[in-house]
Amino acid sequence: MRPRRRVRGPVLGVLVLAAVFAVLQLANVTGRDTPDTKNYLSYALSLSGRSTHEVATATIDYVCASRAERARRDQSVHVIRFHRPDPTAAVTAECREREWAALRPRLTAGQKGGQKGGHTLPYMSERFMAIFEARPGYPAFLVPFVLAFGPAWGLWAAGVVIAGAGGVLVFLVLRTLAVPVPLALTGQALYYVLPCGTTAMRPMTEGLLMALTLAAVWGCALVLRAGRPRAGLALVAGCLLALFTVKHSQALFLGLALAAAGAVLALRRHRRRRRRPGGPAPREVLALAAVGLAGAAVTLLLARLLHYPSEADSLQDLLTGHYARPDRVHPWPEFWQLQGNFWVEWLRRQAGQPLFVAALAAGAWGALRRGGAVGVFLVAAACTGIMTQAGHPDINIWGERLIVLAWLLPVAGVPLLLEPVVRGGRVPVPVRGRVERAEAVG
Repeated sequence: MRPRRRVRGPVLGVLVLAAVFAVLQLANVTGRDTPDTKNYLSYALSLSGRSTHEVATATIDYVCASRAERARRDQSVHVIRFHRPDPTAAVTAECREREWAALRPRLTAGQKGGQKGGHTLPYMSERFMAIFEARPGYPAFLVPFVLAFGPAWGLWAAGVVIAGAGGVLVFLVLRTLAVPVPLALTGQALYYVLPCGTTAMRPMTEGLLMALTLAAVWGCALVLRAGRPRAGLALVAGCLLALFTVKHSQALFLGLALAAAGAVLALRRHRRRRRRPGGPAPREVLALAAVGLAGAAVTLLLARLLHYPSEADSLQDLLTGHYARPDRVHPWPEFWQLQGNFWVEWLRRQAGQPLFVAALAAGAWGALRRGGAVGVFLVAAACTGIMTQAGHPDINIWGERLIVLAWLLPVAGVPLLLEPVVRGGRVPVPVRGRVERAEAVG
């Protein structure tokens, strides 16, 4: 009976945290949409078999209801306008008129053989919409939720599942690293209360990207710490494949990051010219690096075969304001100039509010000091957030969502940093874990 109780306790804690998080999200069922939401929602509704007109109507109704809800909330607390009549009806009508006015000409042009149709509605130029056509994974995930609950509650339920799963994966990663249950639950809670949870609840790809990236890190932990190399490698490969369908640039970044982490660890071992008993075998680290490198190579190959938007297309999209201006003749010099300006301004802003930088530093210290080889892969995975931001050096990106993957580092690294403080000798660290940590710090 005791082993069962030991299992039930952690499971109950995980479920309670996820349930509390889900209940709190009822405060904002609507009003979470972003400029990209209508593209993903229209894609999902199209996959569900609805006609173009039905997709357009349902998408515009969702977007306008969300905007009207935000307008109502904002007015209710406005110091001048709080006593005015409810603006919901007026905002909804104005929004619908504006959205249909922008969409109808493009739909008509598509019917006449102009702009090619796709699963997304043609809100903007064909070149811009091709970006979302190349991301079927997230809309496909949304389909059963939208069919069962409708657009508003369906997107909310999908967000709860995605965000909840991300927190559970943090718990699994930390438990695989032999972190005590209270600290593993702390990591799950941090995922929910830090920007990870907020971003994961928004109807866009970032939440699913974080969950799949965490699953890949868990795969690394299974290979290096749980003695389950086949399961771990299969999980990492499966996550890279799934990431390709959600956002192929993240699959490329994560594959390269895992390959780089494996190469760094292998080079460190080679320089020592000896192998300590009990640590992860070099072939395990190299296997993870090989899977990451293969994932990056397959991503590039498939993206070319499927004619997905390339880095040149992404660059022109950035510098032309989503193709609203003519293409830049010499985009790369402009990009590098913008890149330098962006990070100078970003660092200036962080200096005024250094919580994010401090959290990253603490997370990195905990991951590298206490996480061993897995900690190196964790740092590499979190760096994909910085890589994504570097690929889009736009200081006005809404909600700082591009860099949100970097928050995975403090989410998992801070509990590792606190482990010596709360362990108190009650939960012994496996011998293999001790040796590996010593090797990783070296």
